[in-house]
Amino acid sequence: MIDLEQLHDCYVSTSSKIVLLVVDGLGGLAHPDTGKSELETANTPNLDAMAQQSACGLTTPVIPGVAPGSGPGHLALFGYNPLKYIIGRGALEALGIEVELRPGDVAARGNFCTIDDGGNLLDRRAGRIPTELSAPLCERLDQIELDGVQCDVFPVQDYRFVLRLRGEGLSELITETDPQITGVPDLAVRSIQPAAEKTAGLVNQFVAKARQLLSEEERGNMVLLRGWAQLPSLPPMGDVYRLNPAGIAAYPMYRGLATVASMKIIPTGHSFADEVETLHQNYASHDFFFIHYKPADAAGEDGDFDAKVKTLEELDPFIPQIQALKPDVFMVAGDHATPAIMAAHSWHPVPFMLNSRLTKGEGIPGFNERACAQGSLGRIPATNIMLLALSHSGKLNKFGP
Repeated sequence: MIDLEQLHDCYVSTSSKIVLLVVDGLGGLAHPDTGKSELETANTPNLDAMAQQSACGLTTPVIPGVAPGSGPGHLALFGYNPLKYIIGRGALEALGIEVELRPGDVAARGNFCTIDDGGNLLDRRAGRIPTELSAPLCERLDQIELDGVQCDVFPVQDYRFVLRLRGEGLSELITETDPQITGVPDLAVRSIQPAAEKTAGLVNQFVAKARQLLSEEERGNMVLLRGWAQLPSLPPMGDVYRLNPAGIAAYPMYRGLATVASMKIIPTGHSFADEVETLHQNYASHDFFFIHYKPADAAGEDGDFDAKVKTLEELDPFIPQIQALKPDVFMVAGDHATPAIMAAHSWHPVPFMLNSRLTKGEGIPGFNERACAQGSLGRIPATNIMLLALSHSGKLNKFGP
């Protein structure tokens, strides 16, 4: 873990390479008709073959019983205590699209959404409208003026955007407008502390003006705001672990997560195939790579079991392409479970495997929840996987005399 100061003198820089593939929303639960999870249902011969030569187990992203957001889930995998380093999604989205955040700025992650004539939510993601439809809506919202505050709206990807407020006396300590369920109205913003009352009032003004500007739209006719955050500060991952880390992610938020960990962000395209190609092109330049796969989480959140199975099967052919680079350590992990039968993030432990020249003979028959529960690693905190990676790659020396 990042904060284990007792180990700082044990970390050593070497030429060995580590690749961490994070499959967003990897874990699942059994389908009621088949008794098999998405991973158990999917045909994934390459992941299964890798599991047979890997140390496997289940990771707990935060603590048992707590369903994490993607932010805490990823930070834990990077070795940060997610209960200590709490970062709002707004800052992550902003940094991921290279929006400048100054001290005192406040940012939020925004969704375009769909409401009915009574103001109740029909779709929290506006049918996942594409960027070419949401970007003009962002231009419209960017014209909103608030007294004494600069208000900027930036398109992110698909139905997502970033709202940045810049001015004196702003606070991130306000509530969100997203109720996280449909069939109810959006929530009014409240201050969590008295010093945030000004910010809460300004945001409520913004939401009211957005409602008017979008009222004639068929799908993106309203906005939801969450993840209020100011500029974060974390110990640099590379400095602590003596690594030269890089992040490769098509989705902006995950570039933001890599940014707050002080990874080098390598530009890539919009698909996972682009990410893998980018990994190959830059493999000589870094000794640690974080690479991100999003589709499994999106399908799980949509409650589409078959679609999530398909995304896992579509991931599988890329595994040999990463293995062809011969990394000293190759890890496949998930930031959290997103079971399709729940259509939401969950608290369930997540399958994990680590492959190195030292893991032969530790394998299990296949890569899924049930098999990983029998793996040699057992159930471990997600914050521990970096220590395992460093040890297996020769980057963590003996502790103590």
